[in-house]
Amino acid sequence: MSNEHIDEVSGISTTGHEWDGIRELNNPLPRWWVITFYITIVWAIGYTIAYPAWPMLTSATKGVLGYSSRNDVKTELAAAEIAKAKYAAAIQSKTVSEIAGDDALREFAVAAGSAAYKVNCVQCHASGAQGSKGFPNLNDDDWLWGGTAEQIQQTITHGIRFASAPDTRLSEMPAFGEVITGDQIAQVSAYVTSLSGPVQNASLVEPGAQVFAENCVACHGDNAKGNKEFGAPDLTDAIWLYGSGETAVAAQIRAPKHGVMPAWIERLGETKVKELAVYIHSLGGGE
Repeated sequence: MSNEHIDEVSGISTTGHEWDGIRELNNPLPRWWVITFYITIVWAIGYTIAYPAWPMLTSATKGVLGYSSRNDVKTELAAAEIAKAKYAAAIQSKTVSEIAGDDALREFAVAAGSAAYKVNCVQCHASGAQGSKGFPNLNDDDWLWGGTAEQIQQTITHGIRFASAPDTRLSEMPAFGEVITGDQIAQVSAYVTSLSGPVQNASLVEPGAQVFAENCVACHGDNAKGNKEFGAPDLTDAIWLYGSGETAVAAQIRAPKHGVMPAWIERLGETKVKELAVYIHSLGGGE
């Protein structure tokens, strides 16, 4: 239904449409609204003339002002690189301990090291540096080769058992499955497990201590606390790289796994390695 109608109350004509007894007044738009509308049209046309706007077949109109957001990004990146350069130069010339002792340098190194960690390290050590089976947790205070900032830097620089790095961290636990009997492996596994928790068969602990004294103290020490000089782990702290419990310990004694970490110096350079060392040391487990 579309018939012109004059509203009795206001005296204004309606749009001529009615729905369920409801009619709409045909009031004109406010003048200020109409003026604003035309201004926005003029502004939009001017914008498309001044700035890049209209897509073409192979490019787009560049605008009379020659503006480019890409150039803005390049300018901002260049400014950021200049700002970073002075910190990078200072980090290059200082030791990691000196960097950690300078508030401004430490803050920069931790931020830069965190970014480098997310790109290069999370694949093995996880996003929270908690590690996983076979990949050590970097938040705790259990360090095979020491947890000072310098020792961490050394490990990152040369890697662990990385064949092409002459100064790589190197430790090799023998496969005792070829040295001692299966019963002795069960005994020493029970003893080692007992150092940090309960065991399934307590009767194996005492003979296991004797097996340990004869075969293991040279690396792990009389007290089983390990030796950081050559990466022998502490066996008393309940932190296990390849799983806990007698079965997992026995498997490692019988045929030990030896993880490999790359030497990062060639890929990252000295400055980035230092930043990573400061960052990892700052996670809370550093010595």
